[in-house]
Amino acid sequence: PPGRRLFAFLGSTIGNFEPAEAIAFMSDLAAVMDPGDSLLLGLDRVKAPDVLEAAYDDAEGVTAAFNLNLLSVLNRALDADFDPGAFAHRARYDVGRRRIEMHLVSRVEQSVRLGRMNERLDFSRGESILTEISRKFTPEDIDALLGAAGLEPIACYEPDNGYFSLVHARPVTGLS
Repeated sequence: PPGRRLFAFLGSTIGNFEPAEAIAFMSDLAAVMDPGDSLLLGLDRVKAPDVLEAAYDDAEGVTAAFNLNLLSVLNRALDADFDPGAFAHRARYDVGRRRIEMHLVSRVEQSVRLGRMNERLDFSRGESILTEISRKFTPEDIDALLGAAGLEPIACYEPDNGYFSLVHARPVTGLS
């Protein structure tokens, strides 16, 4: 549309990308932005590991049920025979990579049929399927991501606890 545009990528979805993928996505976005356009970007911030792990392995089991539901989706989509009861949800924070990793861990040695792919997957007890990553960002990480993508911050909102950032950014080439 004519005029200035505001692009929004909220919910810290950028954290589900590996670093190179995040830069590529943000660079592609910056490339379609015109002077005067801007981006509103949500990013989850680094927190204490116990806070993060509690958020991704909540006591009510909501996240575990969500993660385990992936097996039911695969059963329908691939004519597979995953037994969700034979897997356990695990969420762990990797401090070095600053990311939560969600896994489905095989409780037993088992073999799973993927009918539509004419494949069989064998799992050892304790073997896991990585189902999601959720990277967490420091202020320096945010600046580096924006800079690598050709964007610069205009403003940033962070609550007092520093748990997330909402960044308003623009293309570097959009400066006059």
